[in-house]
Amino acid sequence: MNRLPQDWYFRDVVEVARDLVGRHLRRGEVVLRITEVEAYRGPKDSAAHTSKGRTPRTEPMWGPGGHAYVYLCYGLHNMLNIVTGLGEGTAVLIRSAEIVQGEAVVAERRGGKTGSTLLTGPGKLGQALDLSTGWSGHPLFEAGGLEVLHGIPARKLIAGPRVGIDYARAKDIRARLRFADADSTWVSHRSKLR
Repeated sequence: MNRLPQDWYFRDVVEVARDLVGRHLRRGEVVLRITEVEAYRGPKDSAAHTSKGRTPRTEPMWGPGGHAYVYLCYGLHNMLNIVTGLGEGTAVLIRSAEIVQGEAVVAERRGGKTGSTLLTGPGKLGQALDLSTGWSGHPLFEAGGLEVLHGIPARKLIAGPRVGIDYARAKDIRARLRFADADSTWVSHRSKLR
């Protein structure tokens, strides 16, 4: 399966977010199909990390699209984001996925858990891919390491507000910038999606 080229990510963050659902993530023998994402629209979006300005942690978000931005949440969970655009500080959080290949490896990394809740949440996904913040800035369009592959785009999307952004402005909290595969059971907080 072919990797998505870097210029594929040079589009608007919402367009890329919608188009990422159904694509595949590959790291070694593990391949996951993306089932849920959230778009973060840069400095004017109070839920985006870049709304606080440029920092060493957010530096990858200010670069060209097609790179990973991995951050540690609550000191526990490594969250994978995919940078979009051409330096606008925008990215897509990968919230959930389903296993295509490497089920035994994923189950081991997730403490022996099984079922559709195995990868429904960005921290779970980071654990399944064995990510750390050291992956931040990694080119997802090059061979080796962590890659995004073509996969098959979702037939139908459902959308709703993003999760866990209570600190943001009301309009950003309400924004319907979370997208998921309507046909997948591997989706978190499904009741809030339409």
